[in-house]
Formats: sequence, structure tokens, C-alpha cells
Amino acid sequence: MDRRQDIHNSDIPIPCRACEARHGGICGALTAEELLELSKHTIKHALKPEQEVSTSRSSSQRYSNILKGVVKLSKATSDGRLQIVGLQFAPDFLGRPFGEQDELSAEAVTEVGVCTFPKSVLNQLMDKSPGLERRLYKQSLRELEEARSWMLTLGRKNAQEKVVSFLCLLATHADPELQDDSNKAAFEIPLKRSDIADFLGLTIETVSRQITKLRHAGLITLTDNRFVEIPDLAKLQDLAESGT
Repeated sequence: MDRRQDIHNSDIPIPCRACEARHGGICGALTAEELLELSKHTIKHALKPEQEVSTSRSSSQRYSNILKGVVKLSKATSDGRLQIVGLQFAPDFLGRPFGEQDELSAEAVTEVGVCTFPKSVLNQLMDKSPGLERRLYKQSLRELEEARSWMLTLGRKNAQEKVVSFLCLLATHADPELQDDSNKAAFEIPLKRSDIADFLGLTIETVSRQITKLRHAGLITLTDNRFVEIPDLAKLQDLAESGT
């Protein structure tokens, strides 16, 4: 029988039944009994924009699941400069289960909800649950693949392709309730223009100019400078790859 339990199973802790991380995240690999054990040690936090989730080289003894919102990951140079290197969304897992220290700092971009739990508890569950360990490995491999894809974006794509790739990244993580069908997407851009520019290796002016071009071309509509609607996501994804 599948280790994952039905949402209506009375054995599943009540807070876990409607939790996004329970179904799409690492907790989906746990049995009802294992979820109950983990839930005894979990604490939920609400974070405001720009509030730190974790710091680089952190000695924190807790992991987190993102329940809602967007978190940006940054890495510091030796002289203290920060570079945004990734974004994480619900129901992503935050932490380094196979490493001693996290080399990245994590900061809330929007209002963020996280569910935290001790590293020791999750490590014990991994020893008993091969499915949980496999899921954590899969997330690590997915993040590696995304990082490699982003290296291509930053190293080989032009300004237009970079901005379009960024919008497609957000679209694929958009709230499903905001999507009319599989080829349309609507979402709020979580990053400030300065952060977008930092993430893409462009100037703020270039980012703004490229967004304006996309709007004039009818590929996106923009409301209040933050809310984006994409009428034809497939067309935008083609543009991210071809630039034409």
C-alpha cells in the first residue's frame, strides 16, 4: 500500500490534512504515524517581507517547510556583497539535510508561512523512512538542475530572454487558483525591480524596458506595476528559449 495517506484519513494530524507541504512537499512521503511524530515538534511562523528565515553558515538546529509565500536565497562574497542565487516557493523544503552548514541565507520576499521542526527529529525519521530520504534527494537534484538551467540563462541568454525566463519561472509556481487554464497564468511579481535586476545580472532600467516591451507586444498585461497576466504561456516559454 502507498505510504502516503488520504487527506481524509482520521489518523493524520488535523493541521497536516490541508497543508500544501503534506501533499506536494517532503511530508507526502510520511505515514500517518510518522506525521504524528513530526507534528509533535513542529512550530509555525509567519514572516514579514525582508525578515530572515536563516543565515549563511547558520548553526540553526531546525529545518523548515514553506507553507506559503516566496523566499529568496542569497550567497555572500568574502567582502560581504550578496547575490540572489535562487527563489523557493511553497511547498519547498529549506535546509541542508545532507550537510553540516547551509552556505546560503534565506529571506522572506513576501509574507511567508513556514513550519519548522528540529533537525534531529527529521534525521531520525529519515533513518526509518527510505521514502522521505528519496524525496529529499529528489528535491536536491531538482534544485541542482534548476541551478544549472539558470546558469545557462545568465551566461547565454540576452536581456529579453532573461526577463521572460524569470516570468516563466514565476508562472510555473503561481497559485493554481489564479490560473484559468494550463496555458494562462496570473501572479504578482514578488521581487522589487532592484532584486530582479540583481537576480538576472541586469540593470533596473533594462529590466523595466524589457517588461514594457513585453507589455506593448501583448505578451503580458501589467497592473499596478506588480500583477502580471500571461494570456499565452506557451508562447512566452518559446520566447524564453528562442528570443524571437
